[in-house]
Amino acid sequence: MAVPKNALKKWRKARDFALGLPGVTEEFPWGETVAKVNKKVFVFLGVDDGSHPLGLTVKLKEEAAHAHALTCPGAEPAGYGLGKAGWVSVPLERQGAPAAELLCDWVEESYRAIAPKRLTAELDAR
Repeated sequence: MAVPKNALKKWRKARDFALGLPGVTEEFPWGETVAKVNKKVFVFLGVDDGSHPLGLTVKLKEEAAHAHALTCPGAEPAGYGLGKAGWVSVPLERQGAPAAELLCDWVEESYRAIAPKRLTAELDAR
């Protein structure tokens, strides 16, 4: 199944943004793309090969951002109990999916929730 170009563009922008943050590594557990800081996942990016719908999962501790993310078409608390800790899965292929800029804001918020203070300070200094 072909991946919609607009969704792929947003996915790539969010991935590139995540990988540009201080101290980030990209890994592929379970064949899925994740971005980690300090050996901890801060964004699940899924796969971009068309085998599953494109989306990303981020940790949003800030109440307004969390609530906003859940209003996106098809968005839901993340599975495996992660939703209880503020993780939200946001599909990117649906009509009305969030803009790349908003996705990057959420990726940064998720990063800040997980990254050690010295790395968030490095980000703030940029």
